[in-house]
Amino acid sequence: MSRPKKRSLTLGGHRTSVTLEDEFWRAFREIAAEKSIGINELAAEIDVARGTETGLATAIRLYVLAHYRARAIS
Repeated sequence: MSRPKKRSLTLGGHRTSVTLEDEFWRAFREIAAEKSIGINELAAEIDVARGTETGLATAIRLYVLAHYRARAIS
């Protein structure tokens, strides 16, 4: 597993940084491509749905996990 890397996203017109491992960045991009949307749009969807107690990086990791868990069940 790789060390986390910081990358920039744009949410609601504002730049923000998110730190994720390469494996999560890759999966995040793959999911966005499957949905035919950009990673900023997917991040914005996740951002809106997350609770105030959950950081964006954690919310993205949990989203990726839920996506692949759901795929494994079906």
